[in-house]
Amino acid sequence: MAINVSDVVVHTASGAEQKLGELDGQVRLIVNVASRCGFTRQYSGLQALQEAYGSQGFSVLAFPCNDFGAQEPGSVEEIQQFCSTTYGVNFPIYAKVAISAAPFDTLVQAEPAGPVAWNFEKFLVGKDGSVIARFKSGVEPESAELKGAIEAALAA
Repeated sequence: MAINVSDVVVHTASGAEQKLGELDGQVRLIVNVASRCGFTRQYSGLQALQEAYGSQGFSVLAFPCNDFGAQEPGSVEEIQQFCSTTYGVNFPIYAKVAISAAPFDTLVQAEPAGPVAWNFEKFLVGKDGSVIARFKSGVEPESAELKGAIEAALAA
């Protein structure tokens, strides 16, 4: 059975509740992010994906998480400022989350790869809210594997 995230409730950077189903109709790449991680440079690749596919109904959704090596200690405002200034990020950055909480508690059920192991794991969610694929931290945002999956999801 496919796992669907449409009913999952998350919190925006301002603290407002949002059902991920409000974004159904878009392809989403949900990522747990951290500003002081060896993978932080992936923000530039995530922004490149947003720029390349955003007009086609794609969005990166970033969820800051401090669970791995305490590599995301800042406030949401500090994180947004860092991402905007350093990487030109204009995709949504949500409220900080624990990796055991929404949306990751639901996302990990979709793939047999077990719990999220580190920052910058990526979950591709289709237009209908079902989880399509999971990419570990080492998969670069601009890799052929990830871009191909996004393009297939957009074409579906």
